Amino acid sequence: MSNRQITLYSKPNCMQCNFTKQFFEDNQVPFVVKDVFESEEALEEVKALGFQSLPVVVADGIEPFFGFRPDILEQLVG
Repeated sequence: MSNRQITLYSKPNCMQCNFTKQFFEDNQVPFVVKDVFESEEALEEVKALGFQSLPVVVADGIEPFFGFRPDILEQLVG
């Protein structure tokens, strides 16, 4: 089991956000969700990373990325 820190920046009613969450849950990958609608701080963190679209995934050992990207998410399993 990986002990890497994974943060998923998300918003309500976001299909790609939901797909990404489901991927992590299905693969038993621990992650933290930060909702940019609930947290101004989370929104500022996304902007500071240079992203304007969600979801954004930040994880140890990989470049932050946005969107539902199974090819990259697979690297976070295990």
